[in-house]
Amino acid sequence: MGTLKQAFGFSVGYSDHTMGVEVSLAALALGAVAIEKHFTLDRNLPGPDHLASLEPDELKDLVSKVRSVERALGSTIKQPWGEETKNREICRRSLVAAVDIPQGAVITADMLAAKRPGTGISPKYATALIGRKAAVTIEEDELITWNKMR
Repeated sequence: MGTLKQAFGFSVGYSDHTMGVEVSLAALALGAVAIEKHFTLDRNLPGPDHLASLEPDELKDLVSKVRSVERALGSTIKQPWGEETKNREICRRSLVAAVDIPQGAVITADMLAAKRPGTGISPKYATALIGRKAAVTIEEDELITWNKMR
């Protein structure tokens, strides 16, 4: 699949004349964008293609497995899944006061801690806070927000 795609610069598909669905699924995993598979209502019918063809329930199974493989392969676009979005704020961390910070105090690294939930300033911005002054008194474990800084 990769050789053909690279040689000709086009998307590739796979025409499967094997028994079962495994080879079609392997082709999909290797980059096939289309799969051709023979279909029959009865494998016992006369003719050369019926034996390697899928019957209705097998075709339904192939489609289901193709969709499962597509989900497993994912996308080149990096984004959270729906399930991950719900947990993002719970799992991520925010900057909080590691100690009581009086109004007007210059923020130092030892005044900051990263704790859950992730509803405030991300810890990756800690250096942007260091050296600023607290606009208000911030109590220990209180979420630090930009409007509390000068």
